[in-house]
Amino acid sequence: MTVEPADPGAGQADRVTVTEAQSGQRLDKVLAALTGRSRAQVQQLITAGVVEVDGDSATTKSQQVAAGQAITVGTPTAEPVEPPPPVAIRWADEHLAVVAKPADLVVHDGAGVRGATLVDALLAQGVGLAPAEDPTRPGIVHRLDRGTSGVLVVALSAEAMDGLQRMFRAHDVEREYWALVEGQPDPATATIDAPIRRSSRNRTTFTTGEQGRDAVTHFTTTAVHPIEGAERHLSWVSEVAVTLETGRTHQVRVHMRAIGHPVAGDTAYGGSAALAARLRLPRQALHARRLAFAHPVTGAPIEVVEPLPEDLRTAVEVLRPAP
Repeated sequence: MTVEPADPGAGQADRVTVTEAQSGQRLDKVLAALTGRSRAQVQQLITAGVVEVDGDSATTKSQQVAAGQAITVGTPTAEPVEPPPPVAIRWADEHLAVVAKPADLVVHDGAGVRGATLVDALLAQGVGLAPAEDPTRPGIVHRLDRGTSGVLVVALSAEAMDGLQRMFRAHDVEREYWALVEGQPDPATATIDAPIRRSSRNRTTFTTGEQGRDAVTHFTTTAVHPIEGAERHLSWVSEVAVTLETGRTHQVRVHMRAIGHPVAGDTAYGGSAALAARLRLPRQALHARRLAFAHPVTGAPIEVVEPLPEDLRTAVEVLRPAP
């Protein structure tokens, strides 16, 4: 089977023909087989309205096709990406910057990412990020989840990039998080030492398991709040201070769920949707509060502490009503 441009002069669309063996099958399945695209990619193209069957716009991904029908795949019109508002810079010199990442902002471009990123925001405001092996990740040496707010360091020079990468690998950067978790941890202070691996049920989440990568989390309960009239198993909500020895994806969220105290608002990891609504939480109650390290070039000590953003302060105020 040959895939031909629908308009050889334009080169902007593919045209394929349904075979006898594919007659009666779903459009997305047939188109994936004929073009080599994934089913997910094909479904996105159908949703974007750039797939036609015998000249008529495809209606649904599940519509049946017949032998001999011509399927044309166009190119979606790229929507302009508006940069997000400027990101606050808490400390900077010519080598690095410590920034305050807001929640609901992805750090860098990648699979499944839609819209502007932290990298886009910094570049738009004139921050000169250090080049990286991956051109979508200039200056990036560590990350925070999309729904996690707080401090993050980025490299502005190649020298700082190399130094920071070595420091993170050697665990020479102190990272402290504030989290609001369901229940009351017992003991109040503990270390969670449990390897983390990708979930076999949901490839976008992680879990603990023997085949995972080493992961160590320390936490201390700093406040406990009773909740009246809540779900039976949610009589308490606790504030905890968390420090990391390792930096696995979703580490705090996975480890707190593993001990039965998921981060409030984190429905992806077992958090109660009812509690999130009660606390007016639009995301997981997790905040990178403190970052401390020696400057990778000068050796000078750097410590940045970032206060809780408004949405997390609101959640705490709900738990601590005014007298």
